[in-house]
Amino acid sequence: KALNPLMVNPINHEHRFADLLKRPEIEIKHLMPFIESSESFSERACEQVEINSKYSGYLSRQQDEINKAQKNETTVLPDDMDYTSVKGLSNEVRQKLLDVRPATVGQAGRISGVTPAAISLLLVHLKRQSMTKKSA
Repeated sequence: KALNPLMVNPINHEHRFADLLKRPEIEIKHLMPFIESSESFSERACEQVEINSKYSGYLSRQQDEINKAQKNETTVLPDDMDYTSVKGLSNEVRQKLLDVRPATVGQAGRISGVTPAAISLLLVHLKRQSMTKKSA
């Protein structure tokens, strides 16, 4: 409750310090008086804790994107894939894919001009194709 004057939305129950640090108006220096032996922490360590807390949501989402990209990196694109049947691809991207004929989604993603949105369209198309083959 001692921090309430600093906060836009005052707290009404217990919170972990890491959660309080996520609030833009709270800095680690505001929490240090409540931590035993706080003088033993270096300024650099305190700064890193604050940065990690404030950006943890962004970092988590970024890591999820990295994991998803790594998972799709080795997804095989059939040799005979008909890129003209992939709905939503621009003519430019379609032509580049036809010219290069990448073997995997990772290779397709490294072609200049092939956007993350185009990769998503390819993945959706592949998933639809595999579902169609399973139900046939």
